Amino acid sequence: MAKKQGNLPGIDCALLKTLCGIHAPSGEEFRMKDFLLDFISKNKKKWKHPVKVYHGDAFQDCVILSFGKPRTAVFAHMDTVGFTVRYFNQLVSIGSPDAPMGTKLKGEDRLGQVECLLEFDKDDHAFYKFGRAIERGTSLVYASDFRETENYIQSPYLDNRLGILNALELCKTLKDGVIVFSCWEEHVGGSVPYLADFIFQKWKVRQALISDITWISDGVEPGKGVVISLRDRNVPRRKFIDKIISISDQCRIPYQLEVEASGSSDGGELQRSHLPFDWCFIGAGEQDPHTPHEKVHKKDVQAMFGLYQYLMKEL
Repeated sequence: MAKKQGNLPGIDCALLKTLCGIHAPSGEEFRMKDFLLDFISKNKKKWKHPVKVYHGDAFQDCVILSFGKPRTAVFAHMDTVGFTVRYFNQLVSIGSPDAPMGTKLKGEDRLGQVECLLEFDKDDHAFYKFGRAIERGTSLVYASDFRETENYIQSPYLDNRLGILNALELCKTLKDGVIVFSCWEEHVGGSVPYLADFIFQKWKVRQALISDITWISDGVEPGKGVVISLRDRNVPRRKFIDKIISISDQCRIPYQLEVEASGSSDGGELQRSHLPFDWCFIGAGEQDPHTPHEKVHKKDVQAMFGLYQYLMKEL
């Protein structure tokens, strides 16, 4: 299971820092979509194989990339957790943010830029502290704070900016496959069913890898490899999971197996759809999920990059 680490892709921390700083909570993924479309336009000529890009009104703020003759899809969600301004300084959660009092939040309304502090009352209701009233409906996210050491990366929103970075790294060499940048994963979901339907109807693809970030736990350790999830709140088809593990055993990339009772991803939406999709969640484990201090070991990120490249050739 924990194999010797071979030569694995490096981490473009400059690009990751940029991705982590893009304001795109659930429902406002359009900024990330615009960034990705611009990035793809500027970089696709450097990629080893040609790509077709699908976006527009029929896809809302989602983006699909296809290479060659796809057999497998990779899903990476673009949204983050955050807050929506309500009334009288109240905040409503987007997804499940987990931040202490005093956390710096940022956003923008029609009066200008907003940088405020998160507060809680005695009943644990969230509020903002700012010098003026913020326009109701404004979204607030954690202020950018990207940190890098020799072994770790720490920043708000590594979930799921690392999943996006993994997908972009995969684009450099992918010969056959589909990359899907989805919306709303952190807050109920909703885009995956129509994206999966498009993929299934166009290419008959019915297997997927979920490029997302999971948790460090009592059974998942930092620096010990990428995580292959056997289950979370949802239970994927074991035959497909066993196939993933069998293929992963053939390479020199370290991995860990995860079993959890809670949590979900785009894989859960695939399983609940009317389509016969198999799926497997594969991603680096992070400490302090959904906080302003998410932390991931660099070796686990590199193992994630390498395993996806290997699996997309073999599946």
